[in-house]
Amino acid sequence: MKKSLSLFGVVLTLVGFNLLPISNGYADPAYHFLKEIPVGWDEGWDYLSIDQDAHRLYIAHSSRIMMVDLTKEALIGEIDEMPGVHGFAIAPDLQLGFASNGGESKVAIVELKKLQTIAKAATGANPDAVLYASGQYEGYAFNGHGQSVTVFEAKTGKVVATIPLPGKPEFAAYDPTAGLVYDNIEDKNEVVVINAKTHKIVNTWPTKPGESPAGMAIDTEHHRLFIGCHNNLMLMMDSTNGKVVATVPIGKGVDANAFDPATQLAFSSNGEGTLTVAHEETPDKLTVLQELKTQPGARTMAIDLKTHKIYLATAQFEPVPVPKPGTPAVPAPHVRPKIIPGTFKILVYGM
Repeated sequence: MKKSLSLFGVVLTLVGFNLLPISNGYADPAYHFLKEIPVGWDEGWDYLSIDQDAHRLYIAHSSRIMMVDLTKEALIGEIDEMPGVHGFAIAPDLQLGFASNGGESKVAIVELKKLQTIAKAATGANPDAVLYASGQYEGYAFNGHGQSVTVFEAKTGKVVATIPLPGKPEFAAYDPTAGLVYDNIEDKNEVVVINAKTHKIVNTWPTKPGESPAGMAIDTEHHRLFIGCHNNLMLMMDSTNGKVVATVPIGKGVDANAFDPATQLAFSSNGEGTLTVAHEETPDKLTVLQELKTQPGARTMAIDLKTHKIYLATAQFEPVPVPKPGTPAVPAPHVRPKIIPGTFKILVYGM
């Protein structure tokens, strides 16, 4: 996942939605802005994750992991010495967390009660997405530059397998019932399927018509993957055979997807400053309910499955520098405007 610093020229509007009815017991499924949680600092960030049992939000933020108390919705601390951290996966049954530190090509294993690093697993180059395979008691680090997956023992960090990938990995998802790990291969327009017991790739599926797949979420009950693609599509894919059964339009610059099994809502957070909210009406029908205006740069998110609140990370940015005469223009997606110091924050949305 790319550090979330891109702008897409969208007006900074905090609230805006269209309401459509859904028949899942929620009379008003429309999301709206609730509040901002100030975090500060002036550096980039990446994935957000939630420990449902501890009511904590973790934010991968440059060289540290920031923590937010979800009951108070306030910043309560940080875990430092996490160089180039991209994500933080939670193992609630083990009371451990796993930080993918791209700057040192390692995963730090953190004891959640003491917030101390107890071990590190050596990975391939630049581990990005990271997840915990419950039941297997193993962690998976998806190495962006190494184009591989490092599988390690959750408790010790001992590497048990290195799985070569056909291209650059992005976000991943795990189905504990099927014992399968799914991962987007961004530069090949593919999804790979890994058997969590054998650590072998058992299937490779095209994401056509989706291109450059980034975010991924899973509905394990109905065997559906939700995949956000950079050609402004969210796919609903059958996780048993790779068939794309539905697509819906999303905003520009997707970097994360989420799914709420209680509401049957699928989300796409888009860097242009929108949140696409779609309803899984049936396992073969996906309908957009909202295109909620958020803020530019708000492309990574997490959902609290107990409160159904959505948390998005962003900041305020300085204007993009104008190239000097005679200087080749930098393509828009690669322009990284500077964060205005002290403006990094979490946006909270709810129904």
